[in-house]
Amino acid sequence: LRFLKKKYTNKKLHDYFDRVSKHVNEHIDNFLGEKAAQQNRPTMINLAGLTKKARSKDPFLIYRINVVVDNSELTRPPIVIETAPSYQNLFGTIEHIFEPGGIWKSDFTQIKGGSILQANGGYLVFNFLDALTDMRVWTGLKRVLKNNQIIIQADQLPFAVATSAIKPEAIEVDLKVLVIGDYYTYQYLYEHDDEFRKIFKIRADFDTEMPNNHTAVKNYAGFISKICRDENLLPLNRAGMAIVVEAGVNLAGRNSYISTRFSDIADIVRESHYWAQQDGGEIITEKHVEQAIKARKERLQMSEEKLQRMILDDILMIETSGKKIGQVNGIAVFDLGDYSFGKPSKITSEVGLGNSGIINVEREAELGGKIYNKGVLIISGYLNGKYAQNTPLTMNASICFEQSYSGVDGDSASAAEIFTLLSSLAKLPLRQDIAVTGSVNQKGELQPIGGVNQKVTGVYQICKARGLTGKQGVMLPHQNVPDLMLDKELIKSVKSGKFHIYAIKSVDEGIELLTGIPAGERGKKGKYPAKTVHGMVQQRLRQFSEKMKNYESGGQST
Repeated sequence: LRFLKKKYTNKKLHDYFDRVSKHVNEHIDNFLGEKAAQQNRPTMINLAGLTKKARSKDPFLIYRINVVVDNSELTRPPIVIETAPSYQNLFGTIEHIFEPGGIWKSDFTQIKGGSILQANGGYLVFNFLDALTDMRVWTGLKRVLKNNQIIIQADQLPFAVATSAIKPEAIEVDLKVLVIGDYYTYQYLYEHDDEFRKIFKIRADFDTEMPNNHTAVKNYAGFISKICRDENLLPLNRAGMAIVVEAGVNLAGRNSYISTRFSDIADIVRESHYWAQQDGGEIITEKHVEQAIKARKERLQMSEEKLQRMILDDILMIETSGKKIGQVNGIAVFDLGDYSFGKPSKITSEVGLGNSGIINVEREAELGGKIYNKGVLIISGYLNGKYAQNTPLTMNASICFEQSYSGVDGDSASAAEIFTLLSSLAKLPLRQDIAVTGSVNQKGELQPIGGVNQKVTGVYQICKARGLTGKQGVMLPHQNVPDLMLDKELIKSVKSGKFHIYAIKSVDEGIELLTGIPAGERGKKGKYPAKTVHGMVQQRLRQFSEKMKNYESGGQST
């Protein structure tokens, strides 16, 4: 002890050495043999059995040092990533030893440190949602970060008797805690927990996509190479690497961006390795990556195949040829979480006399979402701007997604809905071999939509199954053209003229393509040319107005 006192100058250590020296002198019998102990303390002879039991244990146990955390070999602040942030793993615990009779005992050697102590002086990282499964974790974490102290406590032992209760001293801690979670958890705690915003003052957002440029592609290649090295996977050639990058662009949903969902990219590389091994190759090629992507899709597309079969069997009535008044094919996207796909959906409209304006069937049936309902209201604004400058709109019109029995949301069908209304009012048939997607503002301008690749592919698959005629296609907003990332077969069909993609900027462009008749420009007196779509619509609305006046004045309408 004298040597240790000279070596270490810490006052707490000196106090501890003094207590050890005093304790040894007061319990010298623990270090003597049984006979020497009896001679030294004859009054203890009647307790020989107990003394023997005590001496059977390690007499040096009480003087041992329990090193809870040892970061002495680190040359930098510790960085601890806790993958299972339970209360015990984060804050530590005091373990118990079971003894006969159902008694649990413990001592200071059973004190175990947690990740907070391991990260003391450095950084602790864990997933927030994993920690919130036990509310003790969140309460304890706030207490530690507010007070900069941690007290290791023992867990309660149900249905057992504990004969020793240890309460270690509080340990000073100084660390940075980085929690990883989703946006919604952050917002909820920020709004409902005042302490959260005081403790976690720095927020950093991580996007699921990044700009698709040379730097991003280079980083992608580096990430893929690292996965191959770390997991002993076969290397990829340039063509195979390019297909993986293309898959990342597909995940982002836009040609100018690339996905940062690296776990999904890593899975594609792993599955490509499997197919390369099955092929007996020593390198992952373009063929193996495409095979992996195709296999992933086939595992997930059961719902898509069933819907396609229902369309081909005419259970879901979708027409891909001919012309119809007041009817057009819109395109719906089904999102199953890990897989999404598009399919055509029939949209119809009917018009008649009345003053109710547009009746949204989906809304009346309580199947329409807020964004969808807003899109229908925008259509009313478009009609007012086009045809109600001199006379009010006098009509009843209904819009319906046929054979749709679940919720409908989004405004990507508003262009198709306008086309069906104009068709019904002008009594002009619309082409059924062109499916339509696109949002519209009150000025009649097309606005970009999401899921464009799934929508184009879904329509193409139906047309292909029925036989490509060279006239079928998809009409979409011109802003979505840079987002197109279609498979090789579809691109080949477009290039050969078997399938078409029409990019439009306005309702006028779309209605001309669907009817083959000019949309028409309004003249100085507010009238459209008679042999144009808008002219025919305007004339029909005037007829409605005159018939309504006649009806309301006591006459009859036919």
